[in-house]
Amino acid sequence: MPVELSPREILEKLVSFPTVSRDSNLPLIDWVEDYLTGWGIECHRVPNDEGDKASLYAVAGPAVEGGITLSGHTDVVPVDGQDWTVCPPFELTERDGRLYGRGAADMKGFDALAIAATVLAHRSGVRRPLYLALSYDEEVGCTGCVPMVAEMARLLPKPSAVIVGEPSLLQVIDGHKGGSSFHIHVKGVEVHSSIMHTGVSAVMEAAKIVDWANRMNAQNSARPPGPLSEGFVPHWTTVHTGMIRGGTAHNITAGDCWLDISFRVVPDEDYRAWNAALTEFVDDLRTQMQAVSPAADITMEQVFTVPPLAPEHGGAAETLAKALTGRNSCEVVSYGTEAGHFQHHGWSAIVCGPGNIAQAHKPDEYIEIAQFNAGWDMLQRAVRSLTD
Repeated sequence: MPVELSPREILEKLVSFPTVSRDSNLPLIDWVEDYLTGWGIECHRVPNDEGDKASLYAVAGPAVEGGITLSGHTDVVPVDGQDWTVCPPFELTERDGRLYGRGAADMKGFDALAIAATVLAHRSGVRRPLYLALSYDEEVGCTGCVPMVAEMARLLPKPSAVIVGEPSLLQVIDGHKGGSSFHIHVKGVEVHSSIMHTGVSAVMEAAKIVDWANRMNAQNSARPPGPLSEGFVPHWTTVHTGMIRGGTAHNITAGDCWLDISFRVVPDEDYRAWNAALTEFVDDLRTQMQAVSPAADITMEQVFTVPPLAPEHGGAAETLAKALTGRNSCEVVSYGTEAGHFQHHGWSAIVCGPGNIAQAHKPDEYIEIAQFNAGWDMLQRAVRSLTD
């Protein structure tokens, strides 16, 4: 019989793995898989194409419908350039009622609780299954969960609810915006700026894309909110450019310019329509550029897409989360999570986890021990509900 680890001991182990998104998460996945299979729990890996990362899902209990899925991501953001004063980033440290370490809040705290709950469900002989779903690359666009969620939806009996344990102070989050992001490369034609009309400035053409984003924001903010978006702040779809670079000198039309465009789309709207609108604008701009010089071009690379989480008022996941937390209300947030991918495949999903999102990504990241313990109480109640 394997040694059963406490949630705190599991968290200490998880934090010790430096699973920054740019690096492999396989040592962590190896450890989780070894620990769960030691209990006789069925585990399945879903590797990425390069073979250096993997998602993992596990099944505790019988293969019947009506179970619960606990979903978390294993990757964390970098610590480069951050001034950690309490502890080394990848060493769990307790101080003043807090557990410090990279990922303690976002979201290895919930991961640890979910792993412990999976073992508890296995030992308890649940009548309906508990699924554990651990992904990679959430921090760079929720991309790692996509093939795992598709495989789970295809192969497993449908659960009644998915709980995505992003830090919410155990508030029930029943809606979030979707999103998509694009890398755009504008290829200009360099000439002396005194005859700029004979060339194509990549910077000035890229500025037209930024202007398009500003115009879309102005139009969107002027529209009244839809029934699914009225609780969001802001209540409209936003279009954002966070990075731009290009050009060589002040007197040369820029040969290259690179920028990012990202959308945060309210559930009332189709994120695919926004992707199409950007593509149409870029196609028209490219045509205008090539009328000056056929050598000019614009290329677009879609980095990620995150479906929105539409509120399911009275839905199974919302009802379960309210019962487990004792809360009577729900909130919505403007960031995206993996819950949208589960809902996209027809699974009722909610966001609810211990810890404060305000502590995420910062130096000296921490989760309050009281929150961690409250999260464990919630998941123990979830397991007990599966024995009925």
